[in-house]
Amino acid sequence: MSGLLRRTLRAARIVVADRSIPRPIRWIGALALLPIPGPFDEAVLLALAPVLLLFFRRQMRDAWQAAQR
Repeated sequence: MSGLLRRTLRAARIVVADRSIPRPIRWIGALALLPIPGPFDEAVLLALAPVLLLFFRRQMRDAWQAAQR
């Protein structure tokens, strides 16, 4: 399980740094990666995930594959 969690975090960092994704979306993703206590960061991720999956599927797939290495 810890391997999956590490890969997910690496993929999230790669997506946040991807210049082909508009800056406001990357900022929201970076905000979700901050260690903020409470449900705030999870709520931000739940709101951001559909946007990324619908409009930036290729970048998400590339980040997931790059995080495997």
